[in-house]
Amino acid sequence: MSTAPAASDAAPTARRKPAFPFWAQVLAGLVVGVLLGWVARTFDVAWLKELLSTVGTIFVQLLRVIVVPLVLTALIVSITQLRHVANAAKLAVQTLVWFAITAFISVLIGIGLGVLTNPGASASIGTEGAKAVATQGTWLDFIKGLVPANVFGLEASSRFNAEAATVATSLNFNVLQLVVLGIVLGAAALAVGEKAAPFINVAESLLAIFQKLVWWIILLAPIGTAGLIGRAVATYGWDLIAPLGIFTLDVYLGCALVVFGLYPLLLKAHGLSVRRWFAGAWESITLAFVTRSSLGTLPVTQSNTVYKLGVPRSYASFAVPLGATTKMDGCAAIYPALAAITVAQLFDIQLGLQHYVLIAFVAVVGSAATAGLTGAIVMLTLTLSTLGLPLEGVGLLLAIDPILDMARTATNVAGQSLIPTIVAKRNGILDEDVYNGHKVIADAEPELAGAHA
Repeated sequence: MSTAPAASDAAPTARRKPAFPFWAQVLAGLVVGVLLGWVARTFDVAWLKELLSTVGTIFVQLLRVIVVPLVLTALIVSITQLRHVANAAKLAVQTLVWFAITAFISVLIGIGLGVLTNPGASASIGTEGAKAVATQGTWLDFIKGLVPANVFGLEASSRFNAEAATVATSLNFNVLQLVVLGIVLGAAALAVGEKAAPFINVAESLLAIFQKLVWWIILLAPIGTAGLIGRAVATYGWDLIAPLGIFTLDVYLGCALVVFGLYPLLLKAHGLSVRRWFAGAWESITLAFVTRSSLGTLPVTQSNTVYKLGVPRSYASFAVPLGATTKMDGCAAIYPALAAITVAQLFDIQLGLQHYVLIAFVAVVGSAATAGLTGAIVMLTLTLSTLGLPLEGVGLLLAIDPILDMARTATNVAGQSLIPTIVAKRNGILDEDVYNGHKVIADAEPELAGAHA
């Protein structure tokens, strides 16, 4: 396999040092959001709370509206692009194997923290009146969810408002079904051969258009960051976190151990600079932290993986979108392990070795069940139902879920750029000049040139 695919052949360009690079804009938005949220909460400024909530909601809605066509076209194109890559099947298998390896180690970290700290035993929260959440996950639901109900992976749901005597109908998309559709359509296009060339060209054109739209939305990230963080600070104070303080600290510590412990060890084991990887992936990690969306961060993750970490575009266009829907070390490994232990202790249920084995199994096999924009409720209910634990425990943890989801999603996205980097290195296709900052790819997204310089 060649060591310099098309995406990495561009000549080096002069470095540009913008006065205020994009990552600094996002960081500034985060700081401003925290301050505004603190003001809104401390002084009970209702209009400021509403403004922050509106700004954050609009930003997430903009991401949501573009996710469906982006994911579908990205997967179709990524599968068809594999025809240009030697040993494509080997790369795909290694990617999935490393997804599983890191998920297994991550869930062991989560279990270890839970056993050592007993987060449920120290929680000052009662279980009286706890109710199971409406959104639940079982293995049968997971299997049925693999089969698309329609070509767009859309699901309709209706809610009756008794007071207004009205019925509100909303459309949601099943990302897991979109993944299946994209992979099947891409595989079919490969099987058809030359006759599918017009279809592939259209898919590539649509993907370029949707990616451009997403970049425009991402440029609003500093403003969206201020709204999202500000809303979280204004809404979720220590009063909510305190009763589950140990559990909250465990989730953040577990995510930190994975991102700053496990991942650097893997990089070192493959002879890669830890500092350079963080420099390349940090933008997508921080954006994921504030947006709580692996899919919304997908364009930035893929761009960073190609332009700053040196992973060939032909491989990254397959591995990164797949990782954005199935690689969830935060949501599908650390969090459900700690949450299951916490729920068991809250309800005074003893867990044995077989339960911990089941937690690890669900984390490795069921990661795709977390596919979606934000949250890990489905994965958690899948874990609890597999262990036979009360689903009412989920409701007790929901109050602080947005705070926890920031760390979980950042961990997810970090893993989504790590694995393609490692697999590319193992197969000799990583452009180490780009990785080490000795070469800048000329056609990096111009809007965020500061991030790639």
